[in-house]
Amino acid sequence: MSKAFNVKKYLKLQSEEILKRTKKFDNKLYIEFGGKLFDDFHASRVLPGFAPNSKLELLKCLKDKLEIIFCINADDIEKKKIRADHGITYDMEILRLISVLNGMGMIVNSVVITQYTGQASAEIFKNKLERNNIKTYIHTNTLGYPTDVDTIVSDVGYGANSYIETTRPLIVVAAPGPKSGKLGTCLSQLYHEYKRGIKAGYVKYETFPVWNLPLKHPVNVAYEASTADLNDKIMIDPFHLANYKQSAVNYNRDIEVFPILKNILEKIMGKCPYNSPTDMGVNVIGSCIDNKEEIENAARSEIIRRYYKYLCDYKEGIIDESVPNHIKLLMNELNIGLEAREVIKAAMDKYDKCHLPTFAIALNKRKIITGRQTDIMSAPTSAFINAIKHYAKIADEIHLLSPKVLEPMLNVKKEVFNEKNPRLNLQDVLIGLSLTALTNPTVEVALNNIKKFKGLDAHSSFIISPADQTILRNLGINYTSEPEFYLNNIYLEN
Repeated sequence: MSKAFNVKKYLKLQSEEILKRTKKFDNKLYIEFGGKLFDDFHASRVLPGFAPNSKLELLKCLKDKLEIIFCINADDIEKKKIRADHGITYDMEILRLISVLNGMGMIVNSVVITQYTGQASAEIFKNKLERNNIKTYIHTNTLGYPTDVDTIVSDVGYGANSYIETTRPLIVVAAPGPKSGKLGTCLSQLYHEYKRGIKAGYVKYETFPVWNLPLKHPVNVAYEASTADLNDKIMIDPFHLANYKQSAVNYNRDIEVFPILKNILEKIMGKCPYNSPTDMGVNVIGSCIDNKEEIENAARSEIIRRYYKYLCDYKEGIIDESVPNHIKLLMNELNIGLEAREVIKAAMDKYDKCHLPTFAIALNKRKIITGRQTDIMSAPTSAFINAIKHYAKIADEIHLLSPKVLEPMLNVKKEVFNEKNPRLNLQDVLIGLSLTALTNPTVEVALNNIKKFKGLDAHSSFIISPADQTILRNLGINYTSEPEFYLNNIYLEN
């Protein structure tokens, strides 16, 4: 793995900074934990060396001092909102997070269902949690929010929420996605703590934007691109600049809410401990970059990846065209062309020759492997087979899957799944290869290279089927797709 980002230094400095903040209060600190708790693939792509689970490693450094509260918006449960990188709903993601953390010996205190107005799905989720011995709390919309601070900070405002009993000095308040009510939960807890005479504190942990990198640094622009569908914007923190004569990068929602937040904290604590939203943050990422050029190149590639993702989302009808248009403007500002991602050209050159769906995988800076759709395989599957042969130094003419294996698999897809044009997707082939490897040493050698696909770049000439998208994500391949359906077939069977 690249060492452009020094993750060991990061874990040391970040944990020290959090503990230092704890000491400024009554040894009790609520940490609003932004971004993904783990499986943070955006951070790992933008900061080579930052593993997807580096945040989890950070929590492990503080394991004996912390407990975790999860928040989830009742509307997100009702609407079955999906975490796109895993393809699971937010409520299922909460259960997954709890299971993983419990398995590591960490304390998950409870789950808070926020903005509850009687949603039936939220009530079912609450019942499920409680019947599995997970403490669950309901928070309704806070009376008076956001303008009437006297009502907000009162027994009918934050006081209407149940107090969550905690026993450790660090309380991480996390969520499966944005707008889940983390800030409101932290402030509600602060209100109850101060009523009990405990002068607890609040900080905000965010990976991005990086406050001490320039506004238009590719890492910060990549963050803005990643949240373009939320209409987030990065900007100079005017409060920080006014108070310290120092430029600091933050994002619009924190800046917009800061005057209200400052008034609320003053009402709860007597005096707000912060002069700017940047003051509230504990982010040391800017101090842990060892290779600036590599980090910048990785961020530029991520911006292009986000551009293609949102083009495809627009084609799917998920977003409007303003989202990819905004990213295109960001690309223009940084003078980023699509040629920065060489795998795109390789896939499209292959398509120009065969006029069939094609897929290209960049094994390294010098070697790109391509594959095309055939009568029996999808384009990603063909490219994967070609790539795994290359890694294992197996000749092209050698078949990893014999016709005796392929024929029954295709028959099942046709006769049982009723597919008119059955083709093997990546999952089909991986299962077939795994079975064949039991009796074929050549296939076993090929499969031993499967971990090498993690972190590779790839591109498709057409929108990839959901089945192949899932396996590509599981393999850790950073793929993009042209925003087109092959032959205008918007129904993707495989």
